Amino acid sequence: MRIGVTSVFVDDQDKAEAFYTDVLGFQLKHKVPLGEYHWLTVVSPADPDGTELLLEPDQHPAAKAYKSALSADGIPMMVFTVDDIDTEYQRLLDRGVYFTQPPQPMGQVVTAVFDDTCGNLISLNSPVATD
Repeated sequence: MRIGVTSVFVDDQDKAEAFYTDVLGFQLKHKVPLGEYHWLTVVSPADPDGTELLLEPDQHPAAKAYKSALSADGIPMMVFTVDDIDTEYQRLLDRGVYFTQPPQPMGQVVTAVFDDTCGNLISLNSPVATD
């Protein structure tokens, strides 16, 4: 068994597609019309056949409440792993990404948290180099 698709609730699929592809650098995998919305997934260019991230509309009231509660408490919706957090942090700052937390050591990882413009906080994690 393996994870094929995971999702993040977004308030606007078009805005989410632009942010996750143009700003973050993910690749569009699927965009299938489903009535008013799409089955809209992105993947890492480093693993195009790997886990897909579904940019799922947050139209269900429970989804909106869930997102709002997590964001209000400063809890990231998901974690993306990067090799060099300082380089990625600067790259995303240069692209206008708003960080709620700059890179900080947290045990065996360094984390930074940003706002995905779609109602979610996302954590970047990078393993701490061990000598």
